[in-house]
Amino acid sequence: MASIWEYANPKKFIDTSNKVIPVLWVLTIASLAGGLVWGFFFTPDDFRQGSTVKIFYLHVPAALMAINAWFMMLVASLIWIIRRHHVSALAARAAAPVGMVMTLIALFTGAIWGQPMWGTYWAWDPRLTSFLILFLFYLGYIALWEAIENDDTAADLTAVLCLVGSVFAVLSRYAVNFWNQGLHQGASLSLDKEENVADIFWYPALVCIAGFVLLFIVLVLTRTQTEIRARRMRALLARERMQ
Repeated sequence: MASIWEYANPKKFIDTSNKVIPVLWVLTIASLAGGLVWGFFFTPDDFRQGSTVKIFYLHVPAALMAINAWFMMLVASLIWIIRRHHVSALAARAAAPVGMVMTLIALFTGAIWGQPMWGTYWAWDPRLTSFLILFLFYLGYIALWEAIENDDTAADLTAVLCLVGSVFAVLSRYAVNFWNQGLHQGASLSLDKEENVADIFWYPALVCIAGFVLLFIVLVLTRTQTEIRARRMRALLARERMQ
């Protein structure tokens, strides 16, 4: 475990991430391009939903990452609270805009998919509503970081907000299980073979999900580097003012 905490050192983190980011970008582009081209151009139309079902290759990966991004922020925030490692707090801050964009993509593509299926772009369905609230939590989290000048105080308060928002991240994932009402379908991807989509849709979907996961990782690493450098710059400016 000692080796893991070495990366809490900002210099160690930047040096290591600089080595892996170029490789991750190659894998990300290959996965996203391959998965989306495979899904949109080389899979058949669904017998019920027609070609509309292909929004699945954007909507499902984005929705998964929107929820899991918040859980990543939660873990990073807990590390900050317990061990006071600044890199973890900055990683949580870096992940928030990425997660917010993923949530927006999921809401937007869901609306496009929902209109021909449900006859409306929006319904106050349990999962849709909890997802919208999760998006508002993302906005509040980002705004709270920007509103507080002291980075440590901002990290403490946003960590608390992250803990509260995790309730809605859970609801976004399991709302269909908690409430047996609403328009939203159950999980499209599951370990249960009977609940899964057909293999012809399943395999390109997995590639798309891998691409979104890699995209999230590479963006968070890059943004965390930026946050570390910005924190250093603020510290240097503060020191100059004191002199």
